[in-house]
Amino acid sequence: MRQPKVSWWFQLLLATVCLTAISSVQADVELPKVFGTHMVLQQDMPLVIWGWARPNEIVTVTLGSATAKAQANDLGEWKVVLPAMKASGPFTLKATGSSTVTFDDVMIGEVWLCSGQSNMEMGIGNVNDAQKEIAEANHPDLRLLLVERKWTPLPQTNIQGEWKICSPKSVAEGGWSGFSAAGYFFGRDLQQKLGVTVGLIESTWGGTRIESWTPPEGFAATPALRQEYERVQWADPSTPQHMAKLKQTLDETEQWLASARQAMVNRALVPAMPVFPQELLAPHDLQMATALYNGCIHPLAPFALRGAIWYQGESNMGEGMRYAERMKALIAGWREVWHEGDFPFYFVQIAPYNYGGKKETEAELWQGQAAAAQSIPNTGMVVINDIGDLKDIHPKNKQGVGHRLALLALAKTYNFDKLEYSGPVFKSLNLEDNKLRVTFDHVGEGLTSRDGKPLDWFEIIDADEGGFVKAEAAIDGASVVLSAPGVKHPVAVRYAWSMLAEPNLMNKNGLPAGSFRAGTMPNRDLLQLNVPEAKNYKLVYDLNLAKLSPDIQYDVDQHKSITQPFDRVAYFIELQNQDDDTDYLYVSMDAFTTDLGKIGVPTTASGAHFQRNVAKLNVYSNVKGIVTGEGLAGGNLEFWPNNYAPGNSANVPHASSEIFDFGDQPDDPTDGYGSMQVHNHDARQTLFAINHWREGDGADLGIGNQTKANPDWTFAANAGSYKARRLRVLVHVK
Repeated sequence: MRQPKVSWWFQLLLATVCLTAISSVQADVELPKVFGTHMVLQQDMPLVIWGWARPNEIVTVTLGSATAKAQANDLGEWKVVLPAMKASGPFTLKATGSSTVTFDDVMIGEVWLCSGQSNMEMGIGNVNDAQKEIAEANHPDLRLLLVERKWTPLPQTNIQGEWKICSPKSVAEGGWSGFSAAGYFFGRDLQQKLGVTVGLIESTWGGTRIESWTPPEGFAATPALRQEYERVQWADPSTPQHMAKLKQTLDETEQWLASARQAMVNRALVPAMPVFPQELLAPHDLQMATALYNGCIHPLAPFALRGAIWYQGESNMGEGMRYAERMKALIAGWREVWHEGDFPFYFVQIAPYNYGGKKETEAELWQGQAAAAQSIPNTGMVVINDIGDLKDIHPKNKQGVGHRLALLALAKTYNFDKLEYSGPVFKSLNLEDNKLRVTFDHVGEGLTSRDGKPLDWFEIIDADEGGFVKAEAAIDGASVVLSAPGVKHPVAVRYAWSMLAEPNLMNKNGLPAGSFRAGTMPNRDLLQLNVPEAKNYKLVYDLNLAKLSPDIQYDVDQHKSITQPFDRVAYFIELQNQDDDTDYLYVSMDAFTTDLGKIGVPTTASGAHFQRNVAKLNVYSNVKGIVTGEGLAGGNLEFWPNNYAPGNSANVPHASSEIFDFGDQPDDPTDGYGSMQVHNHDARQTLFAINHWREGDGADLGIGNQTKANPDWTFAANAGSYKARRLRVLVHVK
């Protein structure tokens, strides 16, 4: 359903009004809507019951034979704690003060929170055999609470939603074609195995990022997200830093008002009005940190839970290992606000899907998800690379997803013995002659091929030459032995390291192995390995691009010692991401100058300034989409220290005058933004770009066209995102 666009400040005002109304005019006894008829309360845990009444009113709560009293505070807020109970029911819950609230058919059993983005939100009406599943969904001992979607600038105290007994009618109501399918199948399996009533609370929103679901406490507990925590603190009106900055802003505004009024009297120019600091704005977008936590999660705590299940990650694609830090923040934050210790948290590794672009991107996110499961206590991850759909980001086999989540819970939370809950998990790597032996944990009843075909998606790499190549894989007990023709000294392996990977290794219990990397990547010179002509070139400059600054200091500078004439100039750039994958590009061309002092970074000190075509490009690269080959036409340079504009004054073929690409025009000042770009305008491609070098980690670096903004990487400010970056400049002497 499309949500109406409401300004953040209006939502903030509305929330304030609602909170004021609750605290100042509350009359009848009221409980938040996480409580209700047909609900399930968590067995074996103290039961926190809370709500509102008249200020200072005494409220008595009864559940079966248990009774507790509390006095409301000056705001009308009250809370009681009932003793833990065993699975049983039905009971009636009553809260009595000046009025009485009664909830019937209350069961004591197991309660789980189901959250995430669209693959958790996806309702039972969208799954395989949907009509059959709905018709058979008559489970009176399964209870469902679907939380209405809502994001807010400030934490809320209530939700919209009501508990329902699971039936063919109720399971298909609301949400995205009904209650969460993954949640439903998880809960159904638990209920049938445990024999107690199970309550499921669904709080989901498709297309959302994990940080929106994360409370401030989670960011505070995660050092790697310190900057995000500080932004959350700045935006929180209750923090000292927010109050201090707001006071400063108000003082400056009052001073401006006084000066503006005086200027109006004097008919003088009015100075510019102070701008409200953006960092003080509360979350004003669905995707901003804490926005969904505020509206969809905060009102649920501390309703007692056994644990949570989570299915999310598609909207954080590209974050790789950083996603593990985000998971740490989410889980630590939820555990902190629930005050139940390290409650179980089980999640789904997202399915393979053709997102386009670099095929390793999703594998890097998988690695982050796996790292979270390995490093965060009392968590677990299910792998679903065998039940995805490369053409559908919402695979329909949610029965398998729910079943695997239930296996985790049954084995790890409910201590069912001899229950295999995981597919094969990498354990160790050993070299045996010219082969690698990969040993696995969780082999269950033994390793096997899911489809009866040879094992696929294993790749190995040689210590001395070449990149990763497809490996022949043979099962040997709890191990897989890998080899490949021509790989004499294998040193590393990767498995299912592509968004297109639907691999076939599994255990005989029917659970698949997840992607992994292991071994030591060879420390080799990519230039010598991948560019045959490089052996005929001499190095002029070598620059660690982590040292970019207004004053370029090369690690190697031989431009004065090379005295022979040269006829070709070459550039080799390497950019290594946080997961150690390195993109590279080599381009050589006919010499465009006779001065070696002008072929490096075109600073004002070098005097280099070139906007011209260059002939006979030889291009080598491992970046998808780069047109490679020898003797290519269409080369052109944009080398200058100047500012520049997108207007195509040089009439470069195929260039745009609207965006920064391979047809820009230099502008004043001379000592400005700076551009070092080589292009293939026939292919409509930026080959590489180094811009704005004076900004260091804020410089622009790129190979190929940037896909989401200016193709030549102008304003990317991304240099600091690379783990390593290097430029070499070479020449071919005559």
